[in-house]
Amino acid sequence: SGNRNFDGRIHPYAKQAFLASPPLVVAYAIAGTIRFDIEKDVLAVVDGKEIRLKDIWPSDEEIDAVVKSSVKPEQFRNVYTPMFAVQVDKGPAAAPLYDWRPMSTYIRRPPYWEGALAGERTMTGMRALAVLPDNITTDHLSPSNAIMADSAAGEYLAKMGLPEEDFNSYATHRGDHLTALRATFANPQLVNEMAVVDGEVKKGSLARVEPEGKVMRMWEAIETYLNRKQPLIIVAGADYGQGSSRDWAAKGVRLAGVEVIAAEGFERIHRTNLIGMGVLPLEFKPGTTRKTLGIDGTETFDVIGKRTPRADLTLVLIRKNGERVEVPMTCRLDTGEEVSIYEAGGVLQRFAQDFLASTVKAA
Repeated sequence: SGNRNFDGRIHPYAKQAFLASPPLVVAYAIAGTIRFDIEKDVLAVVDGKEIRLKDIWPSDEEIDAVVKSSVKPEQFRNVYTPMFAVQVDKGPAAAPLYDWRPMSTYIRRPPYWEGALAGERTMTGMRALAVLPDNITTDHLSPSNAIMADSAAGEYLAKMGLPEEDFNSYATHRGDHLTALRATFANPQLVNEMAVVDGEVKKGSLARVEPEGKVMRMWEAIETYLNRKQPLIIVAGADYGQGSSRDWAAKGVRLAGVEVIAAEGFERIHRTNLIGMGVLPLEFKPGTTRKTLGIDGTETFDVIGKRTPRADLTLVLIRKNGERVEVPMTCRLDTGEEVSIYEAGGVLQRFAQDFLASTVKAA
């Protein structure tokens, strides 16, 4: 049982996951199937007696008795009282700056002032990193499940000297951008409509590098485009970024060089996270989709227009044959404050500008 009904949430090889309390997990395990009416059907037959959920589910009185006998205030006091006690540290003085360990795979100096974020966002000549269907979740964008040995992140961790049993999950490595960036679109249940193999879309963490038209693992495609300093766009359907909010769902695409997300709609919090990373969310007008436009990922993309709250901007598609198509889009910078954050390059850059401006005034 996981905390979301997402593909691969528990483990990449478990295609489906369902929300359930621990006792229900045990009950379904006894039944051996989820194709089962958990309230009415027989879980097992013991000595000729049919056992149903109500026969083994503890009463409130039984639960209260266990809590009363097992959960004591002293347990919490023993942990939390020393934790918050004021103590004078008489040890050696600590250095004022954190001493970054070069071989750490858990915490690394973040790159938010350099790399893909340092250059100007031109929003011209963009290539599609992915063309995606409806209902892309934050788990597709940046999974939190176990890291497999044959994944891009797994191969990186092995090179860093970690044994496979210590790979842990993507979520635990979110402080190391070199691991977390390799989690971008690493979900094996991803459907990137550009990843066409033998005439059919192949499910998995795959992308197609253009103009060569070569299908490869998503991380290798990102790495290829980063080396080329190629600006990128993601084209998607409805409800892009739904599910639990996840910082790396926005960080990963921006560090990969994605400048624009063009979608039919955005999940509320993920849209603001994209803006906070300096990624421009553009929304198709009703009735217009990647399918009506025939977008297949061979195009290049430009964005034209002045970015003001909910302005009409133009997404220009240049097809492989040279045809130019202008598509009206809604700029999903919804407020003046969001425009200000986006134009600064993201929330960190905006904070730095405000801090430096206040420092200059104070001086």
